[in-house]
Amino acid sequence: MNFKIIPNPDKEIYDTITKAVKDNDGYCPCKIQKTPDAKCICKEFREQLSGECHCGRFIKTKLD
Repeated sequence: MNFKIIPNPDKEIYDTITKAVKDNDGYCPCKIQKTPDAKCICKEFREQLSGECHCGRFIKTKLD
């Protein structure tokens, strides 16, 4: 299956979360522990089939 990952089209949300990721040394600001699985784009989002990541920075859609 092929997927496309795009930034959240709501620029304000995308910019806010991007700043939080940068301020958190590249780790998802929604994750408590700084582990390799929490590096943005986090493992949880990489493994999900579609939809927004937990923090709303990215959206994944299936390609036909």
